[in-house]
Amino acid sequence: MDYESLRKEMVLTQLIPRGIRDPRVLEVMSRVPRHLFVGERAMSRAYDDAALPTSDGQTISQPYMVAVMTELLTLRGNEKVLEIGTGSGYQAAVLSELSKEVFTIERIAALAAKAVEKFDAMKYTNIHVMTGDGTLGWPGEAPFDRIIITAGAPEIPKPLIDQLAPEGIIVVPVGDPYSQRLIRATKSAGGLKKEFHTPCVFVPLVGKFGWGEDK
Repeated sequence: MDYESLRKEMVLTQLIPRGIRDPRVLEVMSRVPRHLFVGERAMSRAYDDAALPTSDGQTISQPYMVAVMTELLTLRGNEKVLEIGTGSGYQAAVLSELSKEVFTIERIAALAAKAVEKFDAMKYTNIHVMTGDGTLGWPGEAPFDRIIITAGAPEIPKPLIDQLAPEGIIVVPVGDPYSQRLIRATKSAGGLKKEFHTPCVFVPLVGKFGWGEDK
């Protein structure tokens, strides 16, 4: 299949018409091979306007959702980014092309290991992966200029707020386990300044400062 053409079509028909404007985000989305992060059975649909299953029984987010969350981070290229929820690794790959370093946490060890294999095969050298409870963050590498959470949270986890650098930005879906709204929050001396963006549906964020295992 002509994946390059499919990526360009994805940008032209799914992202730009929905308001994605950052030229760096659009360029990276037209280049990162999403088909390598989905399950083999879904490769032919890798650039469809939909979330898709991976070979691990997990889900890779809809291209638009990846793009809008990335754009909300307002990356310029020199940031240290923390991602909570590595999953397939696609979002981390996109972030790695737009920032200096990406630190990503995955609570399922098998998923983390598979993501590392993909990153190594694709020559990504600025992505660092840890297995653990993402709601606790990565204290040894804090502070972070940007934080992105790729699962729905009941509220922004306090440890992540603490690990966000001054004037840093965190993007997170907040709501109940079945529906959320994207929030972009900027850290200042007075606390967090929150902006509310598009409604969305993510799997629940599981961890000490998220939902319990039964969600």
